[in-house]
Amino acid sequence: MSKGRLEAFSDGVIAILITIMVLELHVPDEPTLEALVPLWPIFLSYVLSFALLGTYWNNHHHLLQASTVVDGRVLWANLHLLFWLSLVPFATGWMGETTFAPIPTAAYGLVSLMAALGFYLVVHSLTGAKGQAPALAAAIGSDRKGMVSPAIYVIAIPVSLVAPVIALALFIVVVSLWIIPDLRIERTLAS
Repeated sequence: MSKGRLEAFSDGVIAILITIMVLELHVPDEPTLEALVPLWPIFLSYVLSFALLGTYWNNHHHLLQASTVVDGRVLWANLHLLFWLSLVPFATGWMGETTFAPIPTAAYGLVSLMAALGFYLVVHSLTGAKGQAPALAAAIGSDRKGMVSPAIYVIAIPVSLVAPVIALALFIVVVSLWIIPDLRIERTLAS
């Protein structure tokens, strides 16, 4: 199967999700800097989620560029990933509107955990696809980031119920891990 349609569909979904999130940023009624102050939790959750979606898009792009084939398992794994990513705007809005209250922050963590597991499934479906170039599996290697990210979310979810600020810091750690796409994939693409 061609990977072009999968990549184009995924790009479109992620672009729409980012657009939906920005539409939730409402302009204050007053033309003062003080009018922006109450919006800080909404803006902070938007920035976090923009970075989250951006890292998924970037890493997904690199992963597909290093792939040679996709199959039905990859398509379903990708839809699983996109389902969880489609909930990011809702979780972002709820977390920001409630100023990082414990339950909405835990919900954000759960959506992020499921998206991380979804990406893990995409990676391993691609590396196991019949006819896939062995260079992809070699580039992925042990997939430490793919295993560490869900583990951090598993820790952050219960932490968010007692200390949402610490959970928020853990969410930032995960995004920071993925800001730079896997350099092994970069080297695979270069060769």
